[in-house]
Amino acid sequence: MKSKKWKRVFKKESYRKNYQKRYICLAFSEKGGKRMNWYLQSNENSDVVKSTRIRLARNLQNVRFNLNQKEEIEVLENKIKEGLYNIGYGLKFFKLKDMDDITKMSLVEKNLISPSFVLHKNETGSILINDEENICIMVGNEDHIEIQIFNCGLDLDNTLNLAIEIDQKIEETLGYAIHKKYGYLTACPNNVGTGLRASVMVHLPALSKTKNTEKVLEAINSFGINIRGVYGENTETTGDMYQISNKQTLGITEKEIIQNLQVIVEKIIKQERQARKILAKDELALEDIIYRSYGILSNCRKISSEEARTLLSNIKLGVDLGILKELSDLKVQKLYLYTKPANLQKYVGEQYEAIERDIKRAEVVQQIIKE
Repeated sequence: MKSKKWKRVFKKESYRKNYQKRYICLAFSEKGGKRMNWYLQSNENSDVVKSTRIRLARNLQNVRFNLNQKEEIEVLENKIKEGLYNIGYGLKFFKLKDMDDITKMSLVEKNLISPSFVLHKNETGSILINDEENICIMVGNEDHIEIQIFNCGLDLDNTLNLAIEIDQKIEETLGYAIHKKYGYLTACPNNVGTGLRASVMVHLPALSKTKNTEKVLEAINSFGINIRGVYGENTETTGDMYQISNKQTLGITEKEIIQNLQVIVEKIIKQERQARKILAKDELALEDIIYRSYGILSNCRKISSEEARTLLSNIKLGVDLGILKELSDLKVQKLYLYTKPANLQKYVGEQYEAIERDIKRAEVVQQIIKE
């Protein structure tokens, strides 16, 4: 059944605005020439919110879910690849099996693809991605297509606008599995309806230091919000980073999902900033924590990625509060990215064992600080 009738019933409040291109997080890259991608950018709320992601889970009509035969998956993959090339946006097609392990893990570290996608779909999964990496479509994961749009800081509205713009073009090209009562049909019942998972990555160092993180996260959990680790479900929280996302997708419009999450995230921002004011009352103690972390990071001869994340949490707090003036926002973003194992190796263009990586990580940290 054509989906237009369903849209009148379930999507009358959906965001169908023109995407405001000025909000795409692009500038100049660290190596010149190209424009810098969203994960190295900042905006007015980047002191607390690191990034925004919109994901739309979709399945094609007349194609069964949970394909497990290689031949079936290849047919689906070819159909999707041919169709999605026509929608534009500079998307390029890559099969996971054709990527080296470091490249795949670098995409995981950037949160562009999920760890489970690499683990379980290494031989059959594929992605379509643009050079700016603010669009990454996973093909053949849990659902046939998972459209993902990324942005720096807190920007739910504009990120959703682009996701829906792309979603409409794909639907017109390929056609989706839609039920006139339940909406978009997905492999996981939790995603049925809009198929929308909106998430923001938040940095909460002050709430952690004032021992209020658990209380705040328990409160927002009661509002039907998921709190997860940096890489999603069943992953650990590191460096005071948390992923906040909606639970409900059925019986609620896209606009309502975004509005609800926006309200919750704004409350988290307020709580974190209040906790920072409390910390700042003991100025000397706070400066000591920040500058000790900076001193270790800028003078170490080897350092693990776990220790680097812990120190960077304090350093980012210092930069955001204007205490640590030796680093810019851009340098902090680079340090976060290029201290991660795979992206460290991509940055230097060499492959290293764990111990060698710790040594090279210290060198790269000091290079970035001195830039």
